[in-house]
Amino acid sequence: MREFSQHNEEEDQELDELLQRYENLRKGRGSSYLEEEAFEKIIEHFESQEQYIKAYQAVEIATEQFPYSASLLIKKADLLLNRRQYDDALSLLEQAAIFDNSNIDIYILKTEAFLALDRQEEAVALLNEALELFEGEDRVELLFELADVYDDYEDFDKVFDCLKEILQQEPDNEEALYKICFWTDYTGRNAESIEIHKKIIDDYPYNELAWFNLGAAFQGIKLYEKAIDAYQYALVIDEKMDYAYRNIGDAYIRLRKYKDAIESLEKVLELSKPEDVIYEAIGYCYEKMKNYAQARFYYRKASHLNPEVGYLAYKMAFTYYKEEKYELCIKQLETALKLKRNKAEYNILMGECKMQLGFTKEAIQYFTNVVRLKPKSAIGWEALIKCLYDAGYYEEALKQLDNAVMMTKNKPVFTYYKALLYFVMGKRKEALLYLEEALTDAPAQLKKIIQINPSMLQHQQVADLILKYKKRKSNK
Repeated sequence: MREFSQHNEEEDQELDELLQRYENLRKGRGSSYLEEEAFEKIIEHFESQEQYIKAYQAVEIATEQFPYSASLLIKKADLLLNRRQYDDALSLLEQAAIFDNSNIDIYILKTEAFLALDRQEEAVALLNEALELFEGEDRVELLFELADVYDDYEDFDKVFDCLKEILQQEPDNEEALYKICFWTDYTGRNAESIEIHKKIIDDYPYNELAWFNLGAAFQGIKLYEKAIDAYQYALVIDEKMDYAYRNIGDAYIRLRKYKDAIESLEKVLELSKPEDVIYEAIGYCYEKMKNYAQARFYYRKASHLNPEVGYLAYKMAFTYYKEEKYELCIKQLETALKLKRNKAEYNILMGECKMQLGFTKEAIQYFTNVVRLKPKSAIGWEALIKCLYDAGYYEEALKQLDNAVMMTKNKPVFTYYKALLYFVMGKRKEALLYLEEALTDAPAQLKKIIQINPSMLQHQQVADLILKYKKRKSNK
């Protein structure tokens, strides 16, 4: 430790001496002279201190003394880029290339200038030319640069291609492994990613990122069991990889294995900071398992981390609705509606609660809000019409049915509702005509209407008509 401290002191002393000599030279005191390497250290020092004006002054003096130094010209070009003097920077880089065409920084800085000037095609051509000149780590660096250029003008498949090429050259390149996972998901090239990572795993079986990426690619094509297996291999290598547990949790949810999903998501909470999305996912699992109290517990924890998100209050409200605790449901919905009054889902659930509690006029108002917010969605219209039907407002329901048919382009479910309404209004002939039309267009939706009014089946003409269509369907 003492040796390290002493070494630092010596470096600081050496730098102080260089800076003093530089000041003497700048102010014309005595016969001070600095080597090229000394200038480079001084310029780098000013840059590290973010003293860019001083850095530029130093590089100006340096290039006057060493006009044929490629490295100093490159440093000057870099500082000009910071000043947004792109054309001047390009001119200096051309000059530097005459003295040292093998310096990779020339190509990287030229690329930066081309992009700033919106000359992407020239940037691509330049980097492709450079790829022919460089090998090893330099070539990898250029491929990363090229990937960034393709990203800049949204040729995302070529970004993937660059990363793929990097991994062919350096299969365990960590940066490329991290990036290709994202771009696989973005481009949907999961099948290619599976082959890439299987090959990497053959050569590097203990690379946890390769196993993770393999799992993510399997997950991308909905092979969830294979994805889970790959993630578990990653966890054998690195048991603290919280993103593997996160993705396993998601895969188990897709497989409807909610208990297993909860176990994985709880591991995420053990390994990383609490996140509202993880609490919400656990709440969702408990909701699917019909453990509504536990679902609310986790939704509440999520809402504590993100109190401005109204849909968490809506999710808690929905669990109360499932338990037929309508007053408690309304209380949560009031919170959700304060945050987002014009959310159709919140209004429709509030309408359902009001209807269950017998507040028909209030329910109608909420359902009217829904059709105003989403006039082309059948869900709101159906809820409004059913509410009017249950309240006995048959004429108004028929009027709203005409609006619904017009706005939703004649969804077959509304033909069933017309049959139902005419039936309860005693207009059997019209009811049977609409029922026959609905059965022709959408026989599967019949059960929805029968659930609303099962007594329809007790009438012989209705039963005969339904039987006729069932026979016709079985004979096809």
